[in-house]
Amino acid sequence: MSAHSALSRRGLLGTSLLFVAGSVVACSSNPQEAAQAKGAKITLTQWYHQYGEEGTQAAVKRYAEQYTKAHPDVAVNVVWGADTSQYETKLNAALLGADAPDLFELGDFRAEMARKGQLEPLDDVYGAAKDGFNRADLDYLTVDGKLYGIKTIDDVMVLYYRKSLLKKAGVTPPTTFTELVDAAKELTSGDVKGLFIGNDGIGDSPYLLAWSQGKDLIDGKKVVYADAARSIGGLHDLHADKSVLLGFTTDWYDAGAFTQGAAAMQWCGLWALPTIEKALGDDFGVMPWPAYDTTGRPVARLGGWTQAVNAKSRYKDEAKKYLRWLWIQQADLQIDWAVKYGFHVPPQTHVAARTPELAKGAAKDAVTIGTKNGISFPAEWTQAMQAGFIAAAADIAKGAAPAKTLEKAQSKAQSDLDKQMG
Repeated sequence: MSAHSALSRRGLLGTSLLFVAGSVVACSSNPQEAAQAKGAKITLTQWYHQYGEEGTQAAVKRYAEQYTKAHPDVAVNVVWGADTSQYETKLNAALLGADAPDLFELGDFRAEMARKGQLEPLDDVYGAAKDGFNRADLDYLTVDGKLYGIKTIDDVMVLYYRKSLLKKAGVTPPTTFTELVDAAKELTSGDVKGLFIGNDGIGDSPYLLAWSQGKDLIDGKKVVYADAARSIGGLHDLHADKSVLLGFTTDWYDAGAFTQGAAAMQWCGLWALPTIEKALGDDFGVMPWPAYDTTGRPVARLGGWTQAVNAKSRYKDEAKKYLRWLWIQQADLQIDWAVKYGFHVPPQTHVAARTPELAKGAAKDAVTIGTKNGISFPAEWTQAMQAGFIAAAADIAKGAAPAKTLEKAQSKAQSDLDKQMG
């Protein structure tokens, strides 16, 4: 999960190049004048946060260049900017000024941005392709019946397990939370803990427990996660027998605890699969977080980045055409972006199905899990809500009364939501 002084486009600029009909023009000159000199009529400015994977910056510049070759009237000024921790703050500041980007990435989609008129509806960009996207992504990006973003990658989070360790302990992959608690206990032996969900012993588990009980965090205009007191209360049981790994050298989003044998099961993302496969060969499997009980459902959290169009852009129609070209029509580029610089899932199901790297083994299983069991945070979810929710869950893990603790946190979250809704 990842707000405001004035910020110029140059203030965010890490490395920015302008692509005009196949030529590269340095952005130290006025990009609009340079574009016009090469025959382009307009310049779109597109912001990306600074990805850590090698090759990502060159890739997005190449995509922009290919678009300009096909559409010589349109130049694309790619701005490669701040790291994840700073990007959203700088973007929010820029959107308040006159020098805002035409299209940009969002790490955490916010319904409030759509309701404030900062985001352009994109239903016409999707068109007939809408039904080919992961349903959880569409739900996440829909505000008051309209779509306001396009996912560019899906980060599927799953439960990894060591096949050999489960076999040795006589444990099968758990299908309910009770089975997960029992499995973690049985798999704990010597220096190996049964389960790693984060250094704090909490991680994503409160969300997963609520969703796996069939409950949600927000329903319409109401915060409702206290309805999941029964399942979130299970955190105390999970921690009671000391089978959860705490305080490892890396956190849950890194596979180190799993590959180094410190935990027999770990909650982590698909991005870690190549590292796990290199370390363990085929001695691992993936599964969704198990259903809370027989009336619940298995779940997997979906993360990933979204692209959106500035509703106040002078060139929003051209920006929408560029998004349609890149993230709807260009399957080969979507595959390139998903698996050549990291390891992610293209959000269009037919594109994911034709991605060779996702066509077999645990990777294929993870794609299926994302499609069948994927769920995302509500678009109204905020960092303040998250902080209160996680703090409440941590107290419950230590023995606090689940219902009372969640209701107290929920009351504060409701005030936050009421402000959003005006």
